[in-house]
Amino acid sequence: MKERIEALLAEVENLKLRTAQEIEDARVRLLGKKGEITALFDEFRNVDKDRKREFGQQLNRLKTLAAAKIEELKSAAEAAGQSSAPSEDLSAPGDSYPLGSRHPVSICREEIVRIFRKFGYDVAEGPEVEDDWHVFEALNFPPEHPAREMQDTFFVTDNSQKNPVLLRTHTSCVQVRCMETMKLPIRVVCPGRVFRNEAISARAHCIFHQVEGLYIDENVTFADMKQAILLFAREMFGPETQIRMRPSYFPFTEPSAEVDVSCNICKGKGCNVCKGTGWLEILGCGMVDPNVLEASGIDSRKYSGFAFGMGVERIAMLKWQVKDLRNYFENDLRFLKEFESNI
Repeated sequence: MKERIEALLAEVENLKLRTAQEIEDARVRLLGKKGEITALFDEFRNVDKDRKREFGQQLNRLKTLAAAKIEELKSAAEAAGQSSAPSEDLSAPGDSYPLGSRHPVSICREEIVRIFRKFGYDVAEGPEVEDDWHVFEALNFPPEHPAREMQDTFFVTDNSQKNPVLLRTHTSCVQVRCMETMKLPIRVVCPGRVFRNEAISARAHCIFHQVEGLYIDENVTFADMKQAILLFAREMFGPETQIRMRPSYFPFTEPSAEVDVSCNICKGKGCNVCKGTGWLEILGCGMVDPNVLEASGIDSRKYSGFAFGMGVERIAMLKWQVKDLRNYFENDLRFLKEFESNI
């Protein structure tokens, strides 16, 4: 130990360093937690008792001299114009970090909203945790109505209560709030996340996103609705897109229809995406049922309107030919990077 102490004393006395980084490296090497002088203090515990005083004095002297030498070198470096910061060029560009990409569901939702904004629709949003009145009863779902079974609901409170709290199963509840509070005429789209107690598969998920629309005014007709949906489809899928309407059923609209668009892959000729039919289903729609208008305090004899709703994931699947709905929720960077060009 004596020889190592003497060698380090000689090294400390002869230290000649210029830059702040060199000085800091020497400090860490000698006095850091794993430094050479620190290691000698650890060994000092094993020295014989009769020699502890001698070696203790030498070690303390070494440590004191090393600390003083480091401070002397720092002062000399600062006096020579050296900064205590690292010697790298601070004006040089920093390291670049890869940017994340937009999620396809967000891209698609914003595209849908942008199209309807261009048509004069406002955007309305509402709570995801709703009550039974806004989600069901105001939309013509009486308590024992069989259509409630079409939507498996996550209840937050006991569903036997008069007006239980639940996770909304559609964004139609936002339309109800608009009818209750907004002045007529009403022209809104309602984007948002919805929840249904369904098994997760390639074609279904317990969480998904919707954009629903509502237009209420005097003398609104089914033809107005068809024209609005046709304009949307051509903006979304291309100017040659055609639509067809098939009779359907929804408790809150009458008459109701499902809307298909001509397949944008095969141009209506038939392919595996459209299963040879040449058509792809995109949304449901219909004229607002008079009972729904009356429930929100709107005179159904004077006003009429139409409503429509679409699943954002469904539109995105058709637009980009995504075959598995679960891809949207798994945060696989390989999948998400495919949409960088859409940012």
